[in-house]
Amino acid sequence: MLGDALAQAGYPRHVLVACSGGPDSLALAAVAAYFARRGHVDGHPVTVGAVVVDHQLQEGSGHVAARTAAALTDLGLSPVEVRAVTVAGAGMGPEAAAREARHEALEAAAASQGADAILLGHTLDDQAEQVLLGLARGSGTRSLAGMRPARRGQGNSILLRPFLGLRRADTEEICAVEELEPWHDPTNADPSFARSRTRVEVLPHLEEKLGPGVAESLARTAAILQLDADYLEDVAESTYAALAERTGADVALPEEALRALAPAIRFRVIAKAAADVGGQQPSYQRLLAAEALLRRQGSAGPVQLPGGVGVYRLSLAELESAPEAAGPDQPGSVPRGGPRCGKLVFRHQKPPTK
Repeated sequence: MLGDALAQAGYPRHVLVACSGGPDSLALAAVAAYFARRGHVDGHPVTVGAVVVDHQLQEGSGHVAARTAAALTDLGLSPVEVRAVTVAGAGMGPEAAAREARHEALEAAAASQGADAILLGHTLDDQAEQVLLGLARGSGTRSLAGMRPARRGQGNSILLRPFLGLRRADTEEICAVEELEPWHDPTNADPSFARSRTRVEVLPHLEEKLGPGVAESLARTAAILQLDADYLEDVAESTYAALAERTGADVALPEEALRALAPAIRFRVIAKAAADVGGQQPSYQRLLAAEALLRRQGSAGPVQLPGGVGVYRLSLAELESAPEAAGPDQPGSVPRGGPRCGKLVFRHQKPPTK
């Protein structure tokens, strides 16, 4: 699995294993060490380093990180470094904050080592949990598609998850065979976290009531939805590029063309316009509110989207009669449009001055 992942990534010359000391990432490090000892993958030279991120959220976390780094060094990985991070929870939950801090540390370590790829130890069980959590949140296709085997990171490296086809029991067996002693994070069994409850309560209950194979089915669903999500994203991207009209910092979409789109593409195009002017991914409810402007009933806006974006409807009559004094330049609502089609205008709203 790891060899195939590195081949599909174009045989990176230096890879970085992200290791917490748990069984999944420690097993991945042990497999990566095989290629480190050989010095090549399919004849292509490769070196393997590692990074241990210390979130400093538990007592003794520094000791766990140091012990893990020593085990990685014994496996033959080089260089091995420990990066301590400060998890800031402002504006997000503890899990999301820890994940953001961890990824920043991984990207920084990859840059310092000149790594072309970062290896992550997520398994099929992690993928199944991700899909279940997405279902519980009422998420769309992109979220239900779960974690990708490979995706581009924020830096110059690619993130690889070669173990998405392995069960967690498989990684524990790898550690046993390699005589490695993994660390078991107590938060993985803490019911105060939604993912932990999914892991220790929900999935076992589903396996008991529905029979074995639930995790595999959920992971298979993610793989199928990844193909669907990629296709829809490609269509939405090309459609948005063809429709978007930019005036300064604003983006406008023609109503008639937008209404003619299939709903799955229309919602994605609206979301892209919001992101293009500096907004965040809108919820389904907010997308519905923006899309309702196309039905030309009630207010012409503004509809507020996350990240300080307002969406207005401008009629063609307004655009032709007074383009310089059109509604988005005004702080209030825009008048209702005439009988013919106009545009939806997306504008980032400046915060009020104190």
